[in-house]
Amino acid sequence: MLSPYIEHIEHFFSTYQDLLWLLTVAIDLSITLLLYRLFGKMGLYTVVILNIMLSNFQGPKLTVIFGMETSLGVILYSGIYFATDLLSEKYGKREGQRAVLLGFAASIIMVIMIYISLRFLPSDVPEHVEFATNVHHAIATIFNFTPLFVFGSLLAYIITQSFDVWIFHYIKEKTQGRHLWLRNNVSTITSQALDSILYTMVVWGPVVGFWQAIELAFAKYIIKVIIAVIDTFFIYWARGWNVHDKDWNEFEK
Repeated sequence: MLSPYIEHIEHFFSTYQDLLWLLTVAIDLSITLLLYRLFGKMGLYTVVILNIMLSNFQGPKLTVIFGMETSLGVILYSGIYFATDLLSEKYGKREGQRAVLLGFAASIIMVIMIYISLRFLPSDVPEHVEFATNVHHAIATIFNFTPLFVFGSLLAYIITQSFDVWIFHYIKEKTQGRHLWLRNNVSTITSQALDSILYTMVVWGPVVGFWQAIELAFAKYIIKVIIAVIDTFFIYWARGWNVHDKDWNEFEK
């Protein structure tokens, strides 16, 4: 019954990829606001951890947005900056940095556990051997982490996210709490530039070549800047909310 509608939607978005990208950005930012509204700072912690893991999943997937080849993971990775900026704005520098460290720990744990899981051989039971082998190879293709990728991605994440939190509060102090749009955009845009440089030099350069890596970095950076501008409207909206951080002990009563 729903199949023709699903096929129509899939055809529409396959034709209008740029619109699909904008919709994905809006969904990601809206989910951040929803979790913040429901769970306060715990919801924002969740967003940081969820987005860093999903961006690692989608990182190797290349697509074309606005005529530029880029990594799909840039959408969700950029959403992390929005979550940490909102945490910093509402709860202070310490909470923003804590979220960064939680995301870093989650990334390390994910890499270790997936590496271990790939050491298990696929099932050799005749009824399932083809399915098990195909799934094993699919997972290995996505998560065949090289030391270079692991080191590069974690290095870029911890440096740029920490820098984002620092410069956000530096600008906030200098402007005496005024001009949220300024600190939100400057902190994100400068830290994303640093991220693009580090990721290009350490990860993409050795894989696709220096000049191809530069092209990818430029496209990713343009898209990151667009997301930073878009999320300004969201952070202004959320700043005025009077969100009560629940005492989870209340649920035990």
